[in-house]
Amino acid sequence: MPAKHRVVVLALDGVYPFELGIPSRVFGAADGHYEVLTCTVDGRPVRTNADFTVGVEHGPELLETADTVVIAPVAPDRMTDHLPDAAAAALARIRPGARLVSICTAAFVLAAAGLLDGRRATTHWCVAEEFRRRYPHVELDPDVLFVDEDQVLTSAGAASGVDVCLHLVRKDHGSELANRVARRCVVPPFRDGGQAQYIEQPVPEAGAASTADTRAWALRRLGEPLALADLAAHARMSLRTFARRFHDETGLSPGRWLIQQRVAHARHLLEASDLSVDQIAGRVGFATGASLRQHLHAAIGVSPQAYRRTFQTTPR
Repeated sequence: MPAKHRVVVLALDGVYPFELGIPSRVFGAADGHYEVLTCTVDGRPVRTNADFTVGVEHGPELLETADTVVIAPVAPDRMTDHLPDAAAAALARIRPGARLVSICTAAFVLAAAGLLDGRRATTHWCVAEEFRRRYPHVELDPDVLFVDEDQVLTSAGAASGVDVCLHLVRKDHGSELANRVARRCVVPPFRDGGQAQYIEQPVPEAGAASTADTRAWALRRLGEPLALADLAAHARMSLRTFARRFHDETGLSPGRWLIQQRVAHARHLLEASDLSVDQIAGRVGFATGASLRQHLHAAIGVSPQAYRRTFQTTPR
């Protein structure tokens, strides 16, 4: 069996404990493909932003062995314009070619180290303006869940750390394993990185009808024509009310959401089946293979054939 991909999680002083545990939970559920270890800049326990400290067994020397380094976020009041010497020295140990991942405010750490200069990146929406002020050479996109710049990935707040870790499992080993991991962790298997991270009203007001049942209904019928009028009728709402409530709950218009779901299903079929592009287009609700090609390229910048060559992991 090939050597496990080593993921090293760096915990800094003031770390958020929820996000600190995400890499271990997600990568640890990936059928033994990853080894997840945690370190600090000096091998000593670190204070969290909660009422407890975290003790770890490893110091910064562990970073020299990492295939992927995940930096967990810290409380905003602990972020400074410049990295503390110990943190800078720890990051300097990361070997060339290692993949770097930040969760939430940890993007400030990568930016302070100069690792995001000239790159597109994201962080939690509520600190976006401060990030822009400090790091104008970074192309910040605060309206997405995560950004994949190949060897450097940044994600937004809290649960988007789950999204970026699942994305990496999917990127490394395909959608079937990523879906199994998602089921084990009881989380959605796929949320597109370009999905809005800040939703104005994610939970309907008391007594208000939700579009959740209609979204589930639509997912079972992606291969069928689904107009806004069909969705609104299923939800028993007017077109205007449905469109407004749908956007409140998902951060997307119904049309954009449907395209994302169809592209996501098409990606799965490209990875897991021998169906032709035209057949897959029909299965997921695009009128033609050309339409699928257009939407897939718009979403991830590659053709169906190129995507299949890269991600189809099962010999055919």
